Amino acid sequence: MSSLLDLVRRHGEAHADGYGIARTDIPGLSTVHATTPSELAHDISRPLACLVVQGGKRVTMGRRDFSFGAGDSLLITADVPTISQITRASTAEPYLSLVIELDPGIVAELSLRTEGIAAAEGGAVQVDPTEAEVAEAASRLMHLLNRPAALPVLQASMMRELHYWLLTGRHGAAIRRIGLPDGHVERVSRVVAVLRARFAEPLPGETLATIAGMSPSSFHQHFRRVTSLSPLQFQKQLRLIEARRLMRGEGRSASSAAFAVGYESVPQFTREYGRMFGSSPARDTEAARLSAEVLA
Repeated sequence: MSSLLDLVRRHGEAHADGYGIARTDIPGLSTVHATTPSELAHDISRPLACLVVQGGKRVTMGRRDFSFGAGDSLLITADVPTISQITRASTAEPYLSLVIELDPGIVAELSLRTEGIAAAEGGAVQVDPTEAEVAEAASRLMHLLNRPAALPVLQASMMRELHYWLLTGRHGAAIRRIGLPDGHVERVSRVVAVLRARFAEPLPGETLATIAGMSPSSFHQHFRRVTSLSPLQFQKQLRLIEARRLMRGEGRSASSAAFAVGYESVPQFTREYGRMFGSSPARDTEAARLSAEVLA
């Protein structure tokens, strides 16, 4: 059987997009393939496990900084803002990783069947060595991509198995929080889903608290505990990240992108964009244009 490294490399070489991301036919499973170190990338990450098989990466969440490489797994258990950068990558030895989006439904169902693992408090980002059972289950799942007839029959059970090994391993206590029914993480997740879908709309705090089924004061406290941001800050980062994608990926002007994501004032958008990304919208769009010309 081919190693996980070989499987991730072959899939990335064949399917990676311009950002190095290669989706698979299995929902929630993708690979990352990069031949050069990257610039800083801002995102609000969904709950996931990232298995690095070659190269190195650094992720910052709040004041915590995580550097990791081949043989390590990054775990993110909540929708939190992160700044990431691929630090070790080359044409000869590209950065390679497998990303699994964690399914709260699977986690909740498996949590009922596994005993002795209490949900843990603590940071939403962790890094630990990848366990052998997790790597083996991930390899079998990647092999399944080469068996299209078996894919619809086996993918659900094999993804469930991968969740099982993650849940019963060293990350288990943190992962269990994702599937707690009507727990604080689950309630905040409901609101996060609404914010992701409707980030360009004005969404009062009272409306969001009602969606979470909490009082406004309790909601704001638990939202910040889970995501490290207030709801307003969370929505603002979603807007700015999407605006940057529109400008750099679709060639939108700063004013067009600002209005598209819900800003009413371009100067305000420019100020907040600069504070978040350390560069003006005009400078970023020009850099993206020059980069596209070089690659053309």
